[in-house]
Amino acid sequence: MEKKNAWAKYQEGTKRDELMTFAEDYRQFLSKCKSERECTAFFEEIAKKDGFKNLEDIIKKGGSLNAGDKVYRVNRKKAISLFVIGNKPVSDGIRILGAHIDSPRMDLKQNPMYEDTELAYLDTHYYGGIKKYQWVTLPLSIHGVIVKKDGSTVTVLIGDDASDPVFGVSDLLIHLAADQMKKEGSTVVEGEKLDVIVGSMPLDEVEDDKEKKDLVKKNILNILKSKYDIEEDDFLSAELVVVPAGDARDFGFDRSMIMGYGHDDRVCAYPSYRAIAAVEPGDMTYACLLVDKEEIGSVGATGMESHFFEDTVAEIAALRGENDALSVRRALRNSKALSSDVSAAFDPNFAETMEKKNSAYFGKGLVFNKYTGARGKSGSNDASAEYVAEIRHIMDDGDVSFQTAELGKVDQGGGGTIAYILGNYGMDVIDSGVAVLNMHAPWEIISKVDLFEAYRGYIAFLNA
Repeated sequence: MEKKNAWAKYQEGTKRDELMTFAEDYRQFLSKCKSERECTAFFEEIAKKDGFKNLEDIIKKGGSLNAGDKVYRVNRKKAISLFVIGNKPVSDGIRILGAHIDSPRMDLKQNPMYEDTELAYLDTHYYGGIKKYQWVTLPLSIHGVIVKKDGSTVTVLIGDDASDPVFGVSDLLIHLAADQMKKEGSTVVEGEKLDVIVGSMPLDEVEDDKEKKDLVKKNILNILKSKYDIEEDDFLSAELVVVPAGDARDFGFDRSMIMGYGHDDRVCAYPSYRAIAAVEPGDMTYACLLVDKEEIGSVGATGMESHFFEDTVAEIAALRGENDALSVRRALRNSKALSSDVSAAFDPNFAETMEKKNSAYFGKGLVFNKYTGARGKSGSNDASAEYVAEIRHIMDDGDVSFQTAELGKVDQGGGGTIAYILGNYGMDVIDSGVAVLNMHAPWEIISKVDLFEAYRGYIAFLNA
């Protein structure tokens, strides 16, 4: 089934201008928000401007919720859920947009700093599925927080301003790499060699420094003390991520694409938020879930496996006068969801890994995956035929360009999103998202028209 290129709907003029403006807003968001904490803070800030109230404040004041109210709730500063209350009881179900805001990267270890042959390093471990060799010889930045013993928080953001220094991981020069080049891709660069160089200048020697060793490390610690008022031990209670330095950029002569860090899965999170902020309240309650930890299995207190969403639904139901546990279970069972995550875009350079008629393509719009998983549908969410038919109807009625896909040839592997977790409640859920080239690489690529069609598709789904 051949799908038309969505750009055909956006000839030069007002419609294309709207698309390009939306894409530029997204590009700026992607450049600014490179961690789940930064994403959560961004969405909370703009949600307040868009009329959303903090659910925790309403609970503390003993308030209630009425149709048309807009509320949000933050989970440990690393995930956020937003709701627009509908006219019908919550137990009738919720229309849910779900995406994740974490991305593959490197995290600093708890005791990261060391010196070797007068070079200072920060020791890392990688987060999520990466090709380790892609992360060497790149300019890198450090984002995150350090929480000191007194409870005060120090925000760290260095490497993305044009005046900042950057950091990086070294690689072996080609002249000495005869043995390295014989290795398999997974071992060309080993995880323990992904240590970030952060300095080479020794501390000015002082007479009372009896040991006179690790002077480069001591100099870096002095700089950190001066800039952030932190000690080496404060790394024990830090969350610091190492990510590519620099802004997302327009890609291609025609500026039809965006290259940036973290499209997976902020390219779905951003239009999901924009959609729930744009729609008028309706009969059904709407929800937008932007969660953490998807790249490592959706585990932990801020991942989709936690009970945070279920607990939030219970709080909302209670504030609507639906105080029994059965109402919450009915609300979740009667819900319908789009679980949005990126899909692998067909790459002609690696056509042998894809099956053409079941692949996602740039320019063909929002992607739907009836089933995900790996090989024999292992770990799959499998949307029912009835729900897929409903989604087709919604998209066609909304003139939304969409396509269907699987993640590569059957025996090549596969993947999935948070859909199977939402499916545990018995609700209808289907995997959806945006096609991406270079998925999980430091610099990924998306099509602007696919981003915009995702936004339009999410609005159509909420309004259905």
